[in-house]
Amino acid sequence: MPVKTHIEDGVGIIVFSNPPLNPISASAGIPQAIEAALRTFDADPAIKAIVLAAEGRMFSAGADIAEFDKDPEAIAGPARRLDDVLDGLKKPVVSAIQGGALGGGLELALATDYRIATADAKVGLPEVTLGLIPGAGGTQRLPCLTGAAQAVQLITTGKVISAAEAHRIGLLDALAGDDVRAEAVAFARTVASDGRRRSRDQEISTEGGPEAIAEARGKAPRGAPGDAVRGALDAIEAVIVQGFDGGLKAEYGIFDRLLISEPARGLRHAFLAERAVARVPGLDPALKVDPVRAVAIIGSGTMGTGIALAVAQAGLPVTVIDANAAALERSRSSVESTISRAVERGRMSEAAGQAQRAFIGFSLDMEAVRGADFVIEAVFEDISVKQQVFEALDRLADAGAVIASNTSTLDVDRIAAFTNRPQSVVGTHFFSPANIMRLLEVVQGAKTASSTLARAMTFAKQIRKVGVVSGVCDGFIGNRMFEEYLRQAYFLLEEGALPQQVDAAMEAWGMAMGPLRTMDLAGQDIGWSIRKRRAVEQPDRPYSCIPDLICEMGRYGQKTGAGYYLYTRGGKPEVDPAIDALVIEESRRLGITRRPISDEEIVERCVYALVNEGARILEDRIAARPLDIDTVWVCGYGFPRFRGGPMFYADRVGLPHVLSRIEDFAGAYQGWAWTPADLLRRAAEAGTGFAALNGDVA
Repeated sequence: MPVKTHIEDGVGIIVFSNPPLNPISASAGIPQAIEAALRTFDADPAIKAIVLAAEGRMFSAGADIAEFDKDPEAIAGPARRLDDVLDGLKKPVVSAIQGGALGGGLELALATDYRIATADAKVGLPEVTLGLIPGAGGTQRLPCLTGAAQAVQLITTGKVISAAEAHRIGLLDALAGDDVRAEAVAFARTVASDGRRRSRDQEISTEGGPEAIAEARGKAPRGAPGDAVRGALDAIEAVIVQGFDGGLKAEYGIFDRLLISEPARGLRHAFLAERAVARVPGLDPALKVDPVRAVAIIGSGTMGTGIALAVAQAGLPVTVIDANAAALERSRSSVESTISRAVERGRMSEAAGQAQRAFIGFSLDMEAVRGADFVIEAVFEDISVKQQVFEALDRLADAGAVIASNTSTLDVDRIAAFTNRPQSVVGTHFFSPANIMRLLEVVQGAKTASSTLARAMTFAKQIRKVGVVSGVCDGFIGNRMFEEYLRQAYFLLEEGALPQQVDAAMEAWGMAMGPLRTMDLAGQDIGWSIRKRRAVEQPDRPYSCIPDLICEMGRYGQKTGAGYYLYTRGGKPEVDPAIDALVIEESRRLGITRRPISDEEIVERCVYALVNEGARILEDRIAARPLDIDTVWVCGYGFPRFRGGPMFYADRVGLPHVLSRIEDFAGAYQGWAWTPADLLRRAAEAGTGFAALNGDVA
């Protein structure tokens, strides 16, 4: 049963259960069952007050996001009717909150008369992060309790706050100890004769509200990504101007409209996909592995230092090892400056900073790998250098230790063959800066043991990364696709576009940074090195000469002050006429008559190149599911989260349209790069989408 009830000395207690996070799911019958129990208790003259509680560690994480593609009425209707019933009760209701009340879970608590929570509980209305607004009274009831200005800040940011903060601003009525249910019962007895305190009946404090609303409107992202913020502000304004009933009607209409919007669909997919990637197809979910307890990192460069910071931030001891004393000292200095800046800017306390410092050790001796159960190689991206490191690790690393390579493109199977324990070798491709970027590609070699793979995925979770499993190929999932994305960007330059137009078009579409600015940030020399290797290995796949010409000028991007752009004022890119001239001259050398290129063509060519290569990656079984590809690109490459990922976006556009445009491009300049993937063609002709290959995302 989703709801159990009992009575304690005149207090009716309702306990709902929908493990593990107790979503207020209509399909599970939660709001309907609570409503029935409330009506029964309200009709019983022996009951003076009611307590609403939940089983498990959390009151409720909100609505069930997996249900959000249904009709808005089916999703929100039962919860809204439950709130109406709460408003009409004759007896006070107290919510007993443990763990957390988020989204629809907090809305339910807001509809009760009183709220009491454990001191460690978290509360919030994070709907805007999913392209929505609270849809069961949250935008109306919260301002009644906290005032308009505070409600604006919480709802438009989706911020989750502590119980202490919620109590301070009036959202909670009391804080409890460990037995919140018992304290809620005692609280209910006390207030039983005090009269009702419905949130909707309390006068809203508008002090600072108009200013907060105006400021939030100014900060809202332009276009569709900001629709949820603007919708929330409209709903809050409605309760101030029209009163509770008028505001509630406005909220319902805005929520229902946003629920079926494309940005909300994309954000929901990204949210669910990010959680689904942890369930690796073919890996037994019952397989238990020990968590990582100590880490060693070979290499003290930018990546090694960043990985060490990420590990320390998660509270794990880590040793950075490098035979170069000067390099090791630079790493130590970088760690210190990063932690000191975070403390100075208030991002962490001095005590937390000291704890992080204590977790990171440095050594010149490779013998320091002993005792580590997870060893990460993070040396220069050269196979001969990797060989030296892995042969040494094979001798020195503890038996049973995972030996991981941070390679971004090299063959993990070849690297594993440098050891006598290939079953213990896995790829862990971090993204720079490793202490900030959330993605971790976990590369499964041909001989990687299931336990090694499971341990690597557990490690990703321990250090708060989103681990996505990839097979072995040049570039794995992300960089293999990025190569085709860049290829089109360079060909667009040869045909008629200029760097600033390509970047501006992609950024206006939603990419965090355009492709050419991205390479300036990453370092043009890194791509140059990879192109030199691939020119030998793949001579039949030509590249544009433009990025090589830029590198030959010593322009490696931001670190040298010049790449496609000049960086002379605080790292901001400035258009350089010399690069425009270089691009135009290269078109002349190639005999190309430059033509006007629309922003629409730029977007289609760059994005559909990703989609086509993504389909090939699925064919080659490098990625298990389209959602794995989407998560890589959303979490690691700045793909707009509100578009869900390249494969999800292709489904929304329609695969027949994508195929048609690819066939158009195949008949134009450098058409060899546009051979449609067989999987894409089959899916388009069959009228199915990539989503059919995802299985159960929820």
